[in-house]
Amino acid sequence: QVQLVESGGGLVQAGGSLRLSCAASGRTFSTYAMGWFRQAPGKEREFVAAISRGGGRTYYADSVKGRFTISRDNVKNTMYLQMNSLKPEDTAVYYCAAGDVAGPKVDYDYWGQGTQVTVSS
Repeated sequence: QVQLVESGGGLVQAGGSLRLSCAASGRTFSTYAMGWFRQAPGKEREFVAAISRGGGRTYYADSVKGRFTISRDNVKNTMYLQMNSLKPEDTAVYYCAAGDVAGPKVDYDYWGQGTQVTVSS
């Protein structure tokens, strides 16, 4: 199995940027497809982005397409989410997840504890 730890969250003004990181330990990172999800207060968890094992395929929710970029470094065992042009509606706890297949509608087997992102207007 794999352990996941997110970092990089914080408070930012609308229009600003943040980069989230997800550090993995345990089983070989490159054997997992990875994803980012978020959950705002009172709302269900939603898909944000996903990336295949080798990084060659990426997927994005329509709400973040063109503003967020997912990437991974299989040497550093870390996945990233570069978030630009942030909006107040991006405020949520962001979670990274690992599984067998990348995509918005697949089951992920392992989850991190989450990192808070707050965007002020």
